[in-house]
Amino acid sequence: MKNFLFLNKNEILEEYNKLLKVYENFKRKNIKLDMSRGKPGISQLDLSLDLLDTVNSKSDFIARGKIDVRNYGVCDGLEEMKDFISEVTGVNKDYFIVGGNSSLSMMFDAISFFMIHGSCGVEPWCKQKKIKFLCPSPGYDRHFRITEYFGMELVMIPMNSDGPDMDMVEQLVNKDASIKGIWCVPKYSNPGGVTYSDEVVRRFANLEPAAPDFKIFWDNAYFAHDLTPNTVPLLDIAEECNKLNKQEMPILFYSTSKITFPGSGIAFMACMGSNLENFKKMYSVKTVGFDKINQLRHVRFLKDRVNFFNHMKKHREILKPKFDIILNHLSSEFERNPILTWNVPKGGYFISVNTVSGCAKRTVQLCKEAGVNLTDAGASFPYGKDPEDSNIRLAPTFPSLNELECAIRLFCICVKLAFLEKNLY
Repeated sequence: MKNFLFLNKNEILEEYNKLLKVYENFKRKNIKLDMSRGKPGISQLDLSLDLLDTVNSKSDFIARGKIDVRNYGVCDGLEEMKDFISEVTGVNKDYFIVGGNSSLSMMFDAISFFMIHGSCGVEPWCKQKKIKFLCPSPGYDRHFRITEYFGMELVMIPMNSDGPDMDMVEQLVNKDASIKGIWCVPKYSNPGGVTYSDEVVRRFANLEPAAPDFKIFWDNAYFAHDLTPNTVPLLDIAEECNKLNKQEMPILFYSTSKITFPGSGIAFMACMGSNLENFKKMYSVKTVGFDKINQLRHVRFLKDRVNFFNHMKKHREILKPKFDIILNHLSSEFERNPILTWNVPKGGYFISVNTVSGCAKRTVQLCKEAGVNLTDAGASFPYGKDPEDSNIRLAPTFPSLNELECAIRLFCICVKLAFLEKNLY
């Protein structure tokens, strides 16, 4: 295996021409494969088919408190649904509001509320001058798009192996009152697979924001999405903030999108203090009740903590071989040819890779031209702009094993071609 970092010009040209022939052969195969988003595969969706049969007779529609789930009402969610999500997450059941199928929608609602009504006795965000939101990067592009949509200035925060750069977070948050919040994916982060350390969580709780209306948006989307038998523990941000009488700071989000059906799952928001009171009021105005039939189906299908984690074990058994295919190819192709680095996630839905600076966009373009559609290079950064043009998010979950074998071989070729091109011209 040649180390491309030490090739002379003639060797670069020779390798480039050789790889270009292999690449052209791939293009002739007319591959059509979309790896741009982290979607569950068909076999994962099939794990939850029995959910559809849990509510199918007249008596089945009655929830706790003799609530007929077919009718209006109960805007903040069924009690048995709150009991369930509390049991599997460890978060106090009294903090929860149960929503529709999208936690992203609940995040949008929360931002909208603060824009219109404000928080903590401070005027609405829309009436303040320039406001800013911190964006640990690489991170989740849809988070960044929400705050960009509302006209906020997005501030990039580097990610370390244990979470965001907290020295930078503290320096900015504790001094700049225009900073109103931060996006967090605290466990198996999208895309880097990072789980925040206890120290990082405690430093979040100990922030002393210059803005009294500062919020931590804690999107714990992958809390149960382990790729190993042993989960990586995550400290409870709500309780850490509660200890310090900072109930207004954290807002937590969960969903069953990658647990049952992404198109018809259940979303959850957990918060305290005036946030909880305000959001309950908001939802009582916005809706006369989310889909309680779906809530009841999920409770009856997932049942309890033991059954839930057995269900997640089945997901892991499907996903682990897919991640192994990607990681094995990366190791084989680039361990001794270090023009690419990558994380080895213990959970979540993505593998984050970094090319040599200036090669990510070209790599993604080459893949697309040969039939493999990846997430746009730079998407994991505010405004879609990676300052190094090096990060690419790989999403192994949806394709079949055979499709992944083909896609990762092509990807490795494209990484090499992009690097050689950069050094050739």
